[in-house]
Amino acid sequence: MIHGVVNFRYELTLSLAVGNLNGRREFVNTVIDTGFDGFLSLPSEIIIRLGLPWRTSSIATLGDGSKTLFDFYTGTVIWDGQYRSIDIAESETEPLLGLAILRGYRLQVDNVEGGIVTIEML
Repeated sequence: MIHGVVNFRYELTLSLAVGNLNGRREFVNTVIDTGFDGFLSLPSEIIIRLGLPWRTSSIATLGDGSKTLFDFYTGTVIWDGQYRSIDIAESETEPLLGLAILRGYRLQVDNVEGGIVTIEML
């Protein structure tokens, strides 16, 4: 089971250990974005600091319907106690956690400031 917290802006937040394939890791504070169908987005400074290898570029459709080109990198996360290799989109926003990583899990939220966010395997 994974736990996060609802912040003062009523965002669902989760601290996540992110790293490269060589074992370099750091904790990143993420916001769960239910409108994002990818795994994780990170700003370039974190991608560079972790030395994540570039994988591909691809056009994606944003929530407002516009299209943009994203670079994708390969990284690892510790998810539900296990190391997991995922695609990470480069985006100069706060780190976002998408629904692809939640596939096969239940997301429950006590939607009050300081409320508990619970993620558990189905």
